[in-house]
Amino acid sequence: MSILEIAIASQIWARHEKRQLGLDDADALKVLLRSAFTFLAFSLLIAGLNLAAGRPQVVAQQPAPVVAGR
Repeated sequence: MSILEIAIASQIWARHEKRQLGLDDADALKVLLRSAFTFLAFSLLIAGLNLAAGRPQVVAQQPAPVVAGR
């Protein structure tokens, strides 16, 4: 990124911050919904990748083996 691009991006960002000083309930709801959507999307992505790899993540149905002889 050139110095000119960085300067222009900084100016745009500064103007955007001046307009949006307060945080209202609608903004908080948007943040909450975006966070929930992102969490759900990544959870589904990981589950899909695990299924594609042939090893779905399940809760252990038997106790984990104890490491002996340390």
